[in-house]
Amino acid sequence: MSASPASSAPKKELGFVEFVCIVALMMALNALAIDAMLPALPHIAEDLGLVNDNDRQWVVTAYLLGFGGAQLIYGPLADRFGRKPVLLVGVGIYVVFSLLATMAPTFDMLILARIGQGLGSACTRVLAVSIVRDRYEGRTMARVMSFSFLVFLGVPILAPSIGQLIMLVGPWRWIFGGLGLVGVSLIVWASLRLPETQKPEDRLPIQFSRLVSAYKTALTDRTAMGYTLAMTAVTGALFGFINSSQQIFADVFHAEAIFPAVFALIAGGIAAASLLNARLVVSLGSRKISHTALIGFTSIAGIHALVTLTGHESIWTFAILQTLTMFCFGMIAGNFGAMAMETMGHIAGTAASIQGFISTIIGSLLGFAIGQQFNGTVTPMAVGFTAMGLIALACVLYAERGRLFQAHHAKPLPGA
Repeated sequence: MSASPASSAPKKELGFVEFVCIVALMMALNALAIDAMLPALPHIAEDLGLVNDNDRQWVVTAYLLGFGGAQLIYGPLADRFGRKPVLLVGVGIYVVFSLLATMAPTFDMLILARIGQGLGSACTRVLAVSIVRDRYEGRTMARVMSFSFLVFLGVPILAPSIGQLIMLVGPWRWIFGGLGLVGVSLIVWASLRLPETQKPEDRLPIQFSRLVSAYKTALTDRTAMGYTLAMTAVTGALFGFINSSQQIFADVFHAEAIFPAVFALIAGGIAAASLLNARLVVSLGSRKISHTALIGFTSIAGIHALVTLTGHESIWTFAILQTLTMFCFGMIAGNFGAMAMETMGHIAGTAASIQGFISTIIGSLLGFAIGQQFNGTVTPMAVGFTAMGLIALACVLYAERGRLFQAHHAKPLPGA
């Protein structure tokens, strides 16, 4: 007997656009959990009785610490059990702690819930990179990451406005409920449409000796570690901006009402750069684009530091210079991530986990240190950006043995 047309019709395979969108949603889950909080920080501080204004930054940093720390766990799990089941479990944890955050009676309990959110969503950082690496490599991988980064960057553009809109109709706790709903949406979409991208023969047992060997490979590869550390530095600058931004608009410019709009403009600089990078990376290569952007990032940050140190800072100079700096960041991030994974294909999950652990944990601590220096001016943030740019440049020079704009090896890897 022949099967009915409905039962015999093959399931439509996941296309390029849908694949990019799922990866982007994985990445966006993290961005939304950070940026939607920003307008709510003063309300959280008031409702939960904080005395020191700078303590509110723990709402961001606690999440980032959980997000960074758990990546060491998800990498080996993804290499052993496959990408999809680990993704579903991790996002499930994120949803549970999002709901717990809506009920947190004290600031300490909220911070614990934020750490739990980060522990769950950490799977998305590891698995987004691993899933892309399973299917693509070289310049094509950088192109996919750039498109995903572009879609994902729509979230930071809109997230503060979304948070502010939610608080127009309900308390800040509703923001956490919304985060839980986004997590549920990702679980449903991935369950129905995302295939397992890891080949069965590539699955690796969880063995201490193998993990030590894989971590050693990831930590001692000059290119991988150089670009991981460079990404850590520029990520630290980004987190410094996120930690300080709400206080800068409220306390320096006294323009809290337009904070979401200017934040969207600055995040839009990253989005525009990611789109441009996706168009140029195949023809120009990751190194030419990202190295040029890093020099621009550091130079513009230095100019910004001079502007604020000489007392010429205004909301307009801040918006323009910070948008240009973030434009450069957008030309850096996807390329540095792809180049750090160039030689890690055989241990993609584990390598992504150690790289994510380093860049997020150290980057969040660097960003927290920058944010804690807030003194009623933009100076600490601008100087912090300049310092992070110089550190990142030193790391790139280490990765490429003192050369810029081209790979240090005689025969570049495909797509380098």
